[in-house]
Amino acid sequence: MPFVTARRLSSANRWIQLVLGVACMVTIANLQYGWVLFVAPIHDKFQWDQPSIHLALGIFVLIETWTVPAAGFLADRFGPRPVIMVGGALAGLSWMLNASADSLSLLYASAALGGVGAGAVYATCVGNALRWFPDRRGLAVGLVTAGYGAGAAITALPIMHMITAYGYPTAFLRFGLGQGLIVLLLGYLFAAPRPGSVKPSPWLKQTARDAAPAGMLRQPAFWVTYAMFALVGAAGLSAIAQLPPVARDFGIANSSVSFAGLMLPALSFALSLDRVLSGLTRPFFGWLSDHWGRENTMALAFALQAAGIFALFFFGRDPGIFVLLSALVYFTLGEIYSLFPAICADTFGVEYAATNAGFLYTARSTAALLAPLAGVISRSTGSWHAAFALAVGVNVVAVLAALFVLKPMRERYLAAERRTK
Repeated sequence: MPFVTARRLSSANRWIQLVLGVACMVTIANLQYGWVLFVAPIHDKFQWDQPSIHLALGIFVLIETWTVPAAGFLADRFGPRPVIMVGGALAGLSWMLNASADSLSLLYASAALGGVGAGAVYATCVGNALRWFPDRRGLAVGLVTAGYGAGAAITALPIMHMITAYGYPTAFLRFGLGQGLIVLLLGYLFAAPRPGSVKPSPWLKQTARDAAPAGMLRQPAFWVTYAMFALVGAAGLSAIAQLPPVARDFGIANSSVSFAGLMLPALSFALSLDRVLSGLTRPFFGWLSDHWGRENTMALAFALQAAGIFALFFFGRDPGIFVLLSALVYFTLGEIYSLFPAICADTFGVEYAATNAGFLYTARSTAALLAPLAGVISRSTGSWHAAFALAVGVNVVAVLAALFVLKPMRERYLAAERRTK
């Protein structure tokens, strides 16, 4: 059953809802992307080995990913407000517990708690954007997920300063309290659109019926979409992981490139582009897909990633070109977080938008499990060449799948729905 909220807003206020979603995602981004700032201080205090400390982040990501479908179900059933508010409270509490964590087990328990909170916020913000913007789903979800992908850049320097000046427990406590309160207050303002108050896109292929999660999971179109999400995500992650050995093999890891009057090490500069470009790509390709079609935009993005990885192999020995091509790979890595939720709602409707998009989001976990295979291939062959070739091949397959498998499959599914309506 679709949820019913006490407060219903007109479509004129949907941009307010979008801003609220972006702000909440920016606020919780630290839980994942700010963790690296605390690893060394925790190690210095307790002398725990760093891989054990990093494991807390792995626990967070795993719990966050698999919380998203469950939290999406609750948001679809009870509305966005309570789920966002509970998620914000748990996210804030997680970091506050980290301030006093004196054992790895407590650190891991706190990470799991934060994963539940962040998953609840992520699922609800994405689902709400899908509901409010049927005509601009790609752009809306792209902006929301960009907040999560790049939001930690805003607070990295303040957190570093507070750790240096007052110690990492104070940084955990103050930022945890602040982040939790911000999401709690913003969460109270969340609301869902009235049925029919926002009009679908006149040029995109979108369903007029809603599929429950059980029905969606029986559709081949969902599993093709899931496989594409997982494979392209894994290919991008594996290619990025190979950048340091590529730079060392080319002899340019410590070479300098000029940028804005500064001379920067090529490898460090290339790696620093990650957060910025993977954030920008989400609204850009999402916006493009709103006007050019989801599958067409997928094919373009995946083709550009394949071309960028391929070109790195042949032309990356120049430090400047290495940085530019690395930027292209980064720019085509994050678009999966806007294109796939948008096409999921286009195909299976909005009544269960957060739940359905949440199930699709778990492909992120599958991608993370597949990505290390590139490292195995590199070690077994003694070279990164095979890993690059695999990443290029996967993207080429995804291009063909988007145009010649998913596109006609969705057309048949939507046509069958129209006939049975």
